[in-house]
Amino acid sequence: MEDIVEIRGLEKSYRDVSVLKHINCAIGANKIYGFLGRNGAGKTTLMKMLCGQLLPTQGELKVFGEKPYENRRVLSQICFIKESQKYPDVFKVKDVLDISESIFPNWDKEYAYSLIEEFQLPLKRRVKALSRGMTSSVGIVIGLASRAPLTIFDEPYLGLDAVARSVFYDRLIEDYSEYPRTIVLSTHLIDEVSKILEHVILIEQGEILWDEDAEKLRGKAFKIIGDKAVVEAFASGKEVIDRETLGGMASLTISDGLSKEERQKAETVGIQIEPLSLQQFVVQLTQYKRNKGGVSS
Repeated sequence: MEDIVEIRGLEKSYRDVSVLKHINCAIGANKIYGFLGRNGAGKTTLMKMLCGQLLPTQGELKVFGEKPYENRRVLSQICFIKESQKYPDVFKVKDVLDISESIFPNWDKEYAYSLIEEFQLPLKRRVKALSRGMTSSVGIVIGLASRAPLTIFDEPYLGLDAVARSVFYDRLIEDYSEYPRTIVLSTHLIDEVSKILEHVILIEQGEILWDEDAEKLRGKAFKIIGDKAVVEAFASGKEVIDRETLGGMASLTISDGLSKEERQKAETVGIQIEPLSLQQFVVQLTQYKRNKGGVSS
């Protein structure tokens, strides 16, 4: 698969504060990526650099084979929907649609207006007068209808209720299936989006902690539960990222995956195996790496 983003040795610092540290990764065409990590991990900084809004302190970043900064050819292929999206005070919802049509070459006007109706957005109301949820909906409409080859959503659904978020996920998958492009979702609602993510890039303290296809991640982490001595012996030699004990019982989270033979052995010795959700894995792995004193990309 062709890579549309190539990042090598990327660093970003503000005076004495290092926000991104030696980032190396690639983003392929026509795939849904999840940028995961806690607030302040560096996700938004990385996305702004992809969109040419920030220059790197060091390293190389190419989007569609070119540097994005002040590059109209590259930027016309990117749609970046931010959580704090701002529009001119006088702009009405219809004005946002009109300006978007002039910006994005692949803009689908008919689809945009169908989404406006589905999200029940008032075309003639000023954006600054909208509720937080409605403002988020405007961003979702722009992001989906732009059909930009690289579409980035940074916490796009703050203020939306569960029903509206579900509509967003459904429309994203439907439109992505019909019009493939690369979509990046940055979110803290990991369990909600875990089923639609195809690749996960986990960022912690400005470094990449994990860069893996989501399907591989789903099969890696498990919780094993049983007699403490038996569980500890079973987990010997494996990376244990979380450990809980109560009396003579123990619950260990391992990140190495389990073979068919190991599963059979666990059943034989009375160990219970439970799968770990993507969100649980992200939380526990992040905490584990922090406690170890750092991460490396």
